[in-house]
Amino acid sequence: MGEFKVHRVRFFDFMPSGIRCMAFNSKADRLALARLNGSVEIFNFSNNYFQEKVIPGSDSRSIEAICWVGCDRLFTAGLNGEVVEYDLERLCPKYTLDAFGGPIWTAACNSAETHFAFGCEDGSVKLFEILPDKIQFERNLDRQKGRILSLSWHKTGTLIAAGSLDVIRVFDVKSGHSVQRILVDRGPAGTRNKDCVVWNVAFLSDYTIVSGDSAGKVQLWDANKGTLIKTHLVSKWDVLSLSVSENEDSIVAGTSEGTVIQFQLLSPTIGDAETQWIRTRTFKHHTHDVRAVTETKTSVVSGGLDTQLVICPLMDKVEVKSSESVLRKVIFPHRSLVSCAKKPSLLLFQFPDQLELWRLGGTDTVGKPGESLPVTRKPEKLLQLKRKGDDHICCSTISECGHWIAYSTVSSIRLYQLQCDNNNISISKVSKLPKVLRSAHQLQFSADSSKLFVASEQATIHVISLSRSECKHVHTFKPKSGSSAPVHLLAASADGQWLTSANRHCEINVYNLKKLKHHCMVPVYNSLPSAMAIHPETNNLLVTHADQQMFEFGIVDKQYTDWSRKLQKEGLHRCRLKWGTPVTHITFNPQAPSQVILHDMHMFCIIDQSLPLDGLKAQFYSQLTPKDTSETDKPRKNNALKICNKYQPLLHVNLLEDDWLVVVERPLIDIHSQLPAPVRQKKFGT
Repeated sequence: MGEFKVHRVRFFDFMPSGIRCMAFNSKADRLALARLNGSVEIFNFSNNYFQEKVIPGSDSRSIEAICWVGCDRLFTAGLNGEVVEYDLERLCPKYTLDAFGGPIWTAACNSAETHFAFGCEDGSVKLFEILPDKIQFERNLDRQKGRILSLSWHKTGTLIAAGSLDVIRVFDVKSGHSVQRILVDRGPAGTRNKDCVVWNVAFLSDYTIVSGDSAGKVQLWDANKGTLIKTHLVSKWDVLSLSVSENEDSIVAGTSEGTVIQFQLLSPTIGDAETQWIRTRTFKHHTHDVRAVTETKTSVVSGGLDTQLVICPLMDKVEVKSSESVLRKVIFPHRSLVSCAKKPSLLLFQFPDQLELWRLGGTDTVGKPGESLPVTRKPEKLLQLKRKGDDHICCSTISECGHWIAYSTVSSIRLYQLQCDNNNISISKVSKLPKVLRSAHQLQFSADSSKLFVASEQATIHVISLSRSECKHVHTFKPKSGSSAPVHLLAASADGQWLTSANRHCEINVYNLKKLKHHCMVPVYNSLPSAMAIHPETNNLLVTHADQQMFEFGIVDKQYTDWSRKLQKEGLHRCRLKWGTPVTHITFNPQAPSQVILHDMHMFCIIDQSLPLDGLKAQFYSQLTPKDTSETDKPRKNNALKICNKYQPLLHVNLLEDDWLVVVERPLIDIHSQLPAPVRQKKFGT
């Protein structure tokens, strides 16, 4: 397979934002979550839990609640007092409305999906009617003393339970009056001088109200009588989140000490017809506040301040051993945040609020395989480019020559020209951009840096010609199918003839840049493409999908290659199927054209297309100990697939000139060190 000298990069200080709230749409099998920085992410659970959409955040947006309406409408509300509906095609806010009640702490939609209820700082519960193209204020329920922190509709849509400080109220929706007032116990004697915050309520169809509060209690109440049914003391700290399963036979609660507790409606004795809520499971996958929990048909999903999304399978509900039976922890985006200029050895790091440009270090020492070499030229931070306005950066790129940098927010695109002369660096903004450039979902420079390809919010691709004197719009490609789905991947050929794009409808289009027309469409596969690249010599398109499948498509012949057909028939080694995260980048080895290098978060691998495929049942031999392999056995153990999991978590892997491999890592211990101290400290021997 050859040897590589490795740049091990650990100075990309990317810090994921904590998870604030989430909502699961069982109709579309999708999870929407909001982070503390105001960004919204959508995961497709039926497509290997792939992060299919990301709506960038904004400094002016703080989200406290998120709700689905139907299969394709998404709303958030937050402390700026505004309600936002999102355009899930353009990946930006569709419109915003002021609720005129101060900060919004909670939101809930009724089961008929005709009305929203918003709990506000001023103690009011505001009802909005859901219309086909917007929402409209209808009326207020009786204003109460103190902010409304949690809301839940009864299944009939006639009652609403509202939690605040020390009290739970039940409102009649028709009259707007409070029909029940339930006082919540503040807890043990030592805490009775503190307010009991009812962080969450859930209204069950049998008129039982479930509450979680700051005293660490999960309580069940009779809404008709206003009496306590049962108390479960689950923590010494707050119960921050609650969720009820769709058929109301399970409740999950998240606490500020990082635990998730499940309660199930079971019979206490065998053969007993009477059921009661019994604590059955405790999950400990978080270190900090669990701000959001939800339950699907097969798993418990949780997220919080430690930034990770945890999908924990319920083994009694998983019918067969599949991807649903694996514990998943999603920490990093399912896309690349690093761009590489190979010739000058530059790396561009994307943060929500800025870009950083680094020049890689180097060494003059020659060592043995596996040896760490001393750095004689330290990596150098050349540039820190802060974005303009409140909107976060959604995509960025750097040209192969390192002379151009481009980035986009949901409101604008910015292009810069860079001049690097030894230790001197200068940057100039291209002030006059073509009027067609408003915002982009993806940006890509051509191999010769003469063109910029912009995947616009209208699902089209603009071709921009670049020169020192001007920036000119050349052509706009439109998908042949007429799809309005956003483009999330772009790949250009090294010879400048071909451009490919992949959108959220799983369509991959191929365009001819010489003739400026649509060339063909790759056969649609029912899983989102996660990465793709065009081979620099053969012009074959290699695509990986969210479900770990890989295809090679001959652009010139407009059909799958023989290697791709053989791969689908025989498969790679079964260890590849254990990858829990999607492939996010593909590159090729110019010194060995048959070698493909690709990576996910946990490992990178090299596939040699000239070697026979291993097959799913072939025995896998380690490539790290060639001295243990006899000369006669080496051909038999020459796998087409080589895997390296020494470096992780991986954010980027790319091949530079002179056989240098750059590996960008973000150790989890560095992320944990930047988090606030957890409320529960691990003690030795406990």
